Amino acid sequence: MGCRVRTVKSELLRLVEVEGVIVPDPAGRLPGRGASLHPAPGCLELAERRRAFPRAFRAAGALDMTRLRAYLEERDDAGGTS
Repeated sequence: MGCRVRTVKSELLRLVEVEGVIVPDPAGRLPGRGASLHPAPGCLELAERRRAFPRAFRAAGALDMTRLRAYLEERDDAGGTS
């Protein structure tokens, strides 16, 4: 979604919009419309710059990305092994 590089599904992080909040779904089990993103802060920045999230989730307004940012930062701090 951010960098638009195609890769296998297992290397992407599934995201779901829940009540205006973008939630990471690493297990891929949450209901709802999903979008995929490389689990890297750079890819997140590109997606934000392109305004890809409202389009992907068909949302009318702004979406809260606090949980997604926290998840990516925690994953990055742990060495990318979450």
